[in-house]
Amino acid sequence: MPDVKIEASWKAALAEEFEKPYFQVLIDFLKKEKAAGKVIFPPGPLLFNAFELTPLAAVKVVILGQDPYHNPGEAMGLSFSVPKGVKTPPSLQNIYKELLADLLVPIPSHGDLSNWATQGVFLLNAMLSVEKSRAGSHQSSGWQHFTDAVIRTLSTEREHLVFMLWGNFAKKKAALIDGSKHLILEAAHPSPLAGGAFFNCKHFSKANAYLKEHGMGEIDWNV
Repeated sequence: MPDVKIEASWKAALAEEFEKPYFQVLIDFLKKEKAAGKVIFPPGPLLFNAFELTPLAAVKVVILGQDPYHNPGEAMGLSFSVPKGVKTPPSLQNIYKELLADLLVPIPSHGDLSNWATQGVFLLNAMLSVEKSRAGSHQSSGWQHFTDAVIRTLSTEREHLVFMLWGNFAKKKAALIDGSKHLILEAAHPSPLAGGAFFNCKHFSKANAYLKEHGMGEIDWNV
């Protein structure tokens, strides 16, 4: 098995995936890209940051993104999140606006969502890496096989999770989730390109109501 530096509970749950041929191809691809001098985001230690901050048994909510940010200093291994000191991206600005309207959560001055992750919000990108300045450059590398397996694992091994699927790409992942034992919330993508269709989805209050109903403990959406 490849020496994957990932949180222990996830490593155990995904052990079969690490043995599959596609995963070795993926590892080889990343090694070749780095050997060729290409800059990959997020930095290696943050590649599995979402898994590190939100162990399998701690997950309550899943927010699925597509690709990491491809500009320097932005990607931190959590979907939609950027480190403190980095300008809040437009999609996250719209997420904050919806939170203000939905739960009166004040719009924060930064875009670091680590506080969500440590409470059980699993901020998963479908692709876990990207080449600097080349959006979507790792979409055929094999990550999608891996993250689909992650979603299936969550659906199978856990109960009463909330899956927030924003945009057409994320909505397709509903096929991997057992809707009879989880809450699937779908909306337009928060990107400004969606023309504001994301607003008024009220996913955050709906998530907390569902979690409370099932004795899971609500999320404090302040960051």
